[in-house]
Amino acid sequence: MNATASIVSRVWSFCTTLRDDGVSYGDYLEQLTYLIFLKMADEYGRPPYNRKIGIPEELGWGSLKAKRGAELEVHYVTALRELGNKPGMLGQIFTKAQNKIQDPAKLYRLIDMVDDTSWVTLGADVKGDIYEGLLERNAEDTKSGAGQYFTPRPLIRAMVECIRPLPDKTIADPACGTGGFFLAAYDFLVATYPGMDKTQRAFLKHDTFFGNEIVAGTRRLALMNMFLHNIGEIDGESCISPNDALVAAPSQTFDYILANPPFGKKSSMSFTNEDGEQEKDELTYNRQDFWATTSNKQLNFVQHIRSMLKTTGQAAVVVPDNVLFEGGAGETVRRKLLETTDLHTILRLPTGIFYANGVKANVLFFDNHPARKEAWTREVWVYDYRTNIHHTLKKKPLRYEDLQDFVACYNPLNRFERRETWAAESNPEGRWRKFGLDQIVDRDKTSLDIFWLKDKSLADLDNLPEPDDLAGEIIENLEAGLNSFRAVSAALQ
Repeated sequence: MNATASIVSRVWSFCTTLRDDGVSYGDYLEQLTYLIFLKMADEYGRPPYNRKIGIPEELGWGSLKAKRGAELEVHYVTALRELGNKPGMLGQIFTKAQNKIQDPAKLYRLIDMVDDTSWVTLGADVKGDIYEGLLERNAEDTKSGAGQYFTPRPLIRAMVECIRPLPDKTIADPACGTGGFFLAAYDFLVATYPGMDKTQRAFLKHDTFFGNEIVAGTRRLALMNMFLHNIGEIDGESCISPNDALVAAPSQTFDYILANPPFGKKSSMSFTNEDGEQEKDELTYNRQDFWATTSNKQLNFVQHIRSMLKTTGQAAVVVPDNVLFEGGAGETVRRKLLETTDLHTILRLPTGIFYANGVKANVLFFDNHPARKEAWTREVWVYDYRTNIHHTLKKKPLRYEDLQDFVACYNPLNRFERRETWAAESNPEGRWRKFGLDQIVDRDKTSLDIFWLKDKSLADLDNLPEPDDLAGEIIENLEAGLNSFRAVSAALQ
């Protein structure tokens, strides 16, 4: 077993040991984040780096290693609290930090495991793979609710492949979760432009990415995830703001927006605050730059994301179905989006790919433009990767290969040279079809919820899906129906 595999094995095995004590993946991940950060700060403070990170010696790595038993537990709690009051990324990493490992002996074993590795010299791909693996396992823990902050990585990769960000450009996500879009964009840029010069690489590391994440624990994971992937500096400023992105118009505009904003119908829905307590958010966003005032968070995020774009900016945004067909404010937002941007592509996603049950979602791709009287959107291309598609998280998870046909149809290198795969007579099963602006505005409520393929499970009883797939699909549809009923009920309150 090589050194990398050995580190991965130890990280996972100790996680399993702590789970037997009731420590969840999320709690383990947080403690690992604190300790790896402190160990790397200690490594950077030594030759050849000799950097001053801002961690007092009495709170640093050496102070943890020097203690045992109850004394270690008390000191660890004190260190977490004091470090949370520091400025910059240091303070953001330790904001609201708590010790979740009650057994001092196991805490020391975890410290010893982290100490045994030189994290600074470990490759960014290795550190990143370890951390991303933990994030995904944490997302799979449905009881923790962490899945809402984790977008399937194959979907993120496909979205980035379509947008194809360029060097020296800015990339933002107003609800960045654990930072998945940033990491995929970073990997794409490094792989696609290996000849970037020193200035471009510095811009990529320090000035490319900007995000918002209001949940302290999730923001902590995002910052550490990015840092381990070589984005940002251990003693630098945080590139992820704790502020609610929807409260005010953006102070800066960006070249690209890649996002999967949180699902949730009304701003008055219950949520878990930074202290882990249930609260109700009664905020109404009265933004002068919004086209419509609404309690629908997704419609608010769509409006906000459009306002974040430069006049030449591009966006790829995951939205639930209600954004495509809801009347009232929904119709207003869709019409304005068609007028002020080139809403050129919609990807219809299947159920069974998100950690939240019953989610029916889509990806909207649109390019911003300067204001003019004529609508910028001339035609909308729709790829239906939902009808007759069956995925489950465990037995048949979404893979990047599943979306390669969509990426090919999207034609990222020249999207103005596209060809439909749908043709009424020669290929009625084609999943790629375009609709003119006139066709769309004539639809009831300017609905973008467009589909044309026949559901084979309804038409052909001799070719039903496997029982497990069928049961999963029934559950997904019931969950989606319940979500719709809750949304209607919330809207009437």
